[in-house]
Amino acid sequence: MNESHKTWHTRGVSRENPYRDLPSVDELASSIEARLPWPLLVASARLAIDEARQAIAAGDQPDVTASARRLAQILERRAGVRVVNATGVLLHTNLGRAPWAPTAVERAATAAAHYTNLEIDIETGERSRRGRYVTELVQALTGAEDALVVNNNASAVVLALAATSSGKAVPVARGELIEIGGSYRLPAVMEASGARLVEVGTTNRTRLGDYQTALQVYDCGAVLKVHPSNYRIEGFTAQPDLEELTELAHSRGVPLLYDIGSGLLDASTPWLEGGTPEWLAEEPAAKQVLAAGADLVTFSGDKLLGGPQAGIIAGRAEAVDRLRSHPLARALRVDGVTYAALAATLEAYASGSAAQLPFWRMATLPWESLKRRATVLAESLGGKVVEGSAAVGAGSAPGMSIPTPEVALADEDHLFGPLLAVDPPVLTRRDAGALRINLRTVEASDDPVVVDAVRRCR
Repeated sequence: MNESHKTWHTRGVSRENPYRDLPSVDELASSIEARLPWPLLVASARLAIDEARQAIAAGDQPDVTASARRLAQILERRAGVRVVNATGVLLHTNLGRAPWAPTAVERAATAAAHYTNLEIDIETGERSRRGRYVTELVQALTGAEDALVVNNNASAVVLALAATSSGKAVPVARGELIEIGGSYRLPAVMEASGARLVEVGTTNRTRLGDYQTALQVYDCGAVLKVHPSNYRIEGFTAQPDLEELTELAHSRGVPLLYDIGSGLLDASTPWLEGGTPEWLAEEPAAKQVLAAGADLVTFSGDKLLGGPQAGIIAGRAEAVDRLRSHPLARALRVDGVTYAALAATLEAYASGSAAQLPFWRMATLPWESLKRRATVLAESLGGKVVEGSAAVGAGSAPGMSIPTPEVALADEDHLFGPLLAVDPPVLTRRDAGALRINLRTVEASDDPVVVDAVRRCR
């Protein structure tokens, strides 16, 4: 038998020493077929042998080779594998949010493989400011005087507060004290920045006078407005007009910071034919927020923008420069790969081709084209096409959905787990005993992959 294909088990061994037939760690590690570095193969083998000893002690007869291969496969998949997203959640945080455009992938690969002019002016040979080209793109697209990029939007908020309000009070409406996935809680973030939270108004109604009182009573460093990213407050509600709030902040000599969260650049969505989709109707956009007078707006590079994870801070030159010179700015800055991918993404907006970015292309797929694909899939799998919806996800467009036909496989929700074990894994949804497959987030070329995966798991 080839050494790499040995199989060890405990069947037929002596009752006097049932552990004798167990292989050595190195022998077992050598037999594992997996694309893992040697130290991890050894770790898998050692854990498998430990499990085998425990099984023998319990009177069982373990297959230590199968156990080692299973453990190695778990580690191998943790390294990162392609997943077919059949959930209908466009910006699925657990799946990495927005897929990048091919141009962004290409530019990022070039930046990763070669030296680049990240912080050098190749016209003069002198050191230059990092990310100047991205700044120029943000200026052109939003009307901002200046911009700065950090590693995510949470970092953008922390930096903005630390630079403007450390040791000072910052009024925030009670209805905007958000908590989002990953235990991001605005009060905790503000505390970490050194700013002191002052709650104003009530959960559902906040008036201009509430902010005015806080600015009169406390030594404030800024006024912070936050877009609720994963919930909506409806009914008996009120909030001040953004222009009025900006005027009030400026009358007290403090900047207005607006965390819009998602990266919608322009509420008019000029890159889309047919105008702004209904599901974006209440989403704030950077261009309009800055036009209303906000000093700084913070938003994401992936949510709605459709690029890499990043936090973008845009606004008045003096305010942005204050953040750029803060010590935290260096700690939170992004690398050349992120700048390259972000530049390619922003160029799509500047050239009017952003509708072809993966996020926007999936979000705007027509119902009829999705229904045709769903019908083929349903007929292949013995399911039926039902009315469903897709969610933007990642805290964007809260409470809104995109009508989408789905494939329902009745009484087959037990396939949810097995479908994650295939290669590539297929992530679906379970609903009242049925398995739901939403094709809005599945590339058309992957439809046969989904069909094959379901058939193999049945």
